[in-house]
Amino acid sequence: MTTSIDTIRDDFSFLEEWEDRYRYVIELGEALPSFPESAQTDTNKVQGCVSQVWLVTHQDDGADPVIRFDGYSDAHIVRGLVAIMLALFSGRRASEIKAIDAEATLKELGLNEHLSPQRANGLRSMVKRIKRDAEAALHQVA
Repeated sequence: MTTSIDTIRDDFSFLEEWEDRYRYVIELGEALPSFPESAQTDTNKVQGCVSQVWLVTHQDDGADPVIRFDGYSDAHIVRGLVAIMLALFSGRRASEIKAIDAEATLKELGLNEHLSPQRANGLRSMVKRIKRDAEAALHQVA
């Protein structure tokens, strides 16, 4: 994924209509790299999402590793939300991931007001999973 969270913020600021913002979110999801069907397993599935969401975590070695995430959803809007979360979290050190306030970012983008309760809960589940994986990476014994 090449779209940064800063680019997403800038693009959102130019889009005044929510219909345009939703279309943009869908486009972000369509731009995600392909996600292999073999990775669509129960182990990778994010629990608590109404739509199916899968997340694969890759981490470097070290006490505070860089963590990258691959994700996918079978729903267009949710896939775009996955893309936003990947832009926010992927490619950062575990300690940075733990410190990121995803709720503040969603509020800044206005998504907190425009998501259904089910989608918002699913997004929170994804954030919890990402932060849990970052916490686990920090506590691994080499």
